[in-house]
Amino acid sequence: MRSARLLAIAAAAAALVMLLSTGPGTRLGLWPWQTGLSLLRWAAYTGLAAGVAGVVLLLLHALPRWRPLGFAVPVMVLLLSVASFGPPLYMLSQAKKAPPIHDITTDTEHPPQFVALLPERRKAPNGFEYGGREIAAQQAKAYPDIVPRTLAMQPADALQHSLDAARALGWRIVATDGIEGRIEATATTTWFGFEDDVVIRVQPAGQGSRVDVRSASRVGRSDVGANAKRIREFLAKLT
Repeated sequence: MRSARLLAIAAAAAALVMLLSTGPGTRLGLWPWQTGLSLLRWAAYTGLAAGVAGVVLLLLHALPRWRPLGFAVPVMVLLLSVASFGPPLYMLSQAKKAPPIHDITTDTEHPPQFVALLPERRKAPNGFEYGGREIAAQQAKAYPDIVPRTLAMQPADALQHSLDAARALGWRIVATDGIEGRIEATATTTWFGFEDDVVIRVQPAGQGSRVDVRSASRVGRSDVGANAKRIREFLAKLT
């Protein structure tokens, strides 16, 4: 019984360590992002197994024969296991809600184009070309609120306003072109350190300006809704 308790708590602790190392290890370049995601899955599997063991230990400790051993270890196993498989399961649930796309834009007909970031996009697995009607259809179904924003100000002022909003969100500004009305930036995700590229386009629209934005991940088939969330935050900053 004692060895089973030790094995259960070791498994729960190992699962938590795997979970906590996924992001920092990927950001530091200790392993590729695919390994980081694999560690995330294995943290969930190991945590679930440890959780089952914790439940069994609790049930056994309800019997008079095992009661003297106490409930501290089973409870600790359950707490560690929940902490290790909870976040991956939440991410999985979010991934199922999001379409398997990674390039989101307010203008699916004529999306803003990368210029300064084009060399980086060429090197990235996801490339630089927009996916066309199929991607646009999935975006329209999942994110119908991602639309252009009209500002009651001249393009030069709208461009500066957009630049201020991008900086306020912590994006790394790569290029600003006042003549073409374009801003390019890179946003880094908090946990894994994924680099997603953003291009903002400002054009005259009547007495004001129209602002379009495009956010695209460099790696991964699905962005789990990250790019849509980023665009929403940017559009909210504009207002």
